[in-house]
Amino acid sequence: MQISWGNKLALVFVAFAALMGTLVYKCMQQNFELVSKDYYNEELRYQDRIDATVNANQLSKVQLSQNEQYVLVQLPQELNGFAVTGEALFYCATSAANDRKIPLQVNGQGMMKIRKDLLVKDYYQLKLKWQNGKEAYYYEQHLQVK
Repeated sequence: MQISWGNKLALVFVAFAALMGTLVYKCMQQNFELVSKDYYNEELRYQDRIDATVNANQLSKVQLSQNEQYVLVQLPQELNGFAVTGEALFYCATSAANDRKIPLQVNGQGMMKIRKDLLVKDYYQLKLKWQNGKEAYYYEQHLQVK
């Protein structure tokens, strides 16, 4: 049996429509996450973040380490003994569900212990924001939680 050119043309159109329908369905199933849900307001406050980064760069470096149970964050030694408030944001680029925002609670030596069971084993960008009196500080570093 021979198929006429009209039937072949109809078959091509049906196959094209099925392919396009499949592509639309697949695209609708994708999850697109923004870096931040409040990115517009964060952009307006970006100069404050630049100033806080400059302040942090004038101090000694923040030290990160890990052991079996904790991620250890050592703030600059110049801040030892001072009342420091702030937060540690573990930003996971692969999934917003893995992001964790943890209030900064440091001991007298400027050390904070973060339990690893609060974090998924993944790559993070640690974003530290803290204040000592009126001075604001900001520091970022990549970290792989193992």
